[in-house]
Amino acid sequence: MRLFIVAIIAVLAVGSVTIFIGFLTNQEYIQVPEITNQIDKLEIYKNELEKINQLNLQMLQDLETQIKNSDDIYLEQLNEEIEVIKRVVNENKEELEQIIKKLSQMEPKS
Repeated sequence: MRLFIVAIIAVLAVGSVTIFIGFLTNQEYIQVPEITNQIDKLEIYKNELEKINQLNLQMLQDLETQIKNSDDIYLEQLNEEIEVIKRVVNENKEELEQIIKKLSQMEPKS
């Protein structure tokens, strides 16, 4: 009977240690892909922001060209649109800089 109890305790101890070690090693494998996934998502977001920024800059240049070539009464409206686009471009630029900063901090060291 004693041998049976000792055997059960030994099996439970070995099983607990195995589960604990498995849990610890499993956490490490999960965290690496999560970080890589976050980096990939931030890269995609950064690329999209860059595209949006380029499109906004192009729109800004087009509006400025329209103003230079225009004697219209719509000049005030064009100026307002330019100011809005300039604000959006600056906000996107700031957000892009923050994303680049986060990416540089998150990239795994080789």
